[in-house]
Amino acid sequence: AVMDYAGLAAAAAAKMELYRRDPGGWRDCRRTSEVAVSWRPSAEFAGNVYRGEGILPASPQHIWECIKPVAGGLRTKWDQNVKDFEVIEAISDTVSVCRTTTPSAFMRIISPREFVDVVLMKQYEDGTMLSAATNVEHPLCPPQPNFVRGFNYPCGCFCLPLPGEPDRTQLLTFFQTDLGGYLPQTVVDSFFPASIAGFYSNLTKAVKTLKA
Repeated sequence: AVMDYAGLAAAAAAKMELYRRDPGGWRDCRRTSEVAVSWRPSAEFAGNVYRGEGILPASPQHIWECIKPVAGGLRTKWDQNVKDFEVIEAISDTVSVCRTTTPSAFMRIISPREFVDVVLMKQYEDGTMLSAATNVEHPLCPPQPNFVRGFNYPCGCFCLPLPGEPDRTQLLTFFQTDLGGYLPQTVVDSFFPASIAGFYSNLTKAVKTLKA
């Protein structure tokens, strides 16, 4: 069966817009100086969807340069959860099928993972940028023997301009991931809030370094 990559990407983006407008039911689970992390049960799989929200000290364009899902992008340099990122197939200017690998984590309890997603990039009239993704299969990407295949359910990042504050950006992120394999639920439940806090912290450091 041929997958409708563009359709799946558009559906993931629509879901992100829904999450963004839906304030109900989120429970706080972690707060740092950079991010407030909350969660609620996922409607997509038997896990949780996590929301991260923070204000970063750089322009939306600058944040976008650091997080945008492109080959040779900056993400692998600063994001400790992204070891490698490759574009498997460009579907259009804004949609591509990508493979991401992650290093072992959580004191090696979580072994290296690979994810295959269709990713969409979208810019809104108010300057907001969205990157949204969801898991797909691709003929050029059979499961690799030394990785556990994980699955991202609709997830994404919004870079939101703050009116009158050109050098600050609200970053709103949604993560819902089935790590696959046989991990104790307690490991999964403590991994994500820590991982999202790390994402914001490392990104904050990256925008300061990459400002020059």
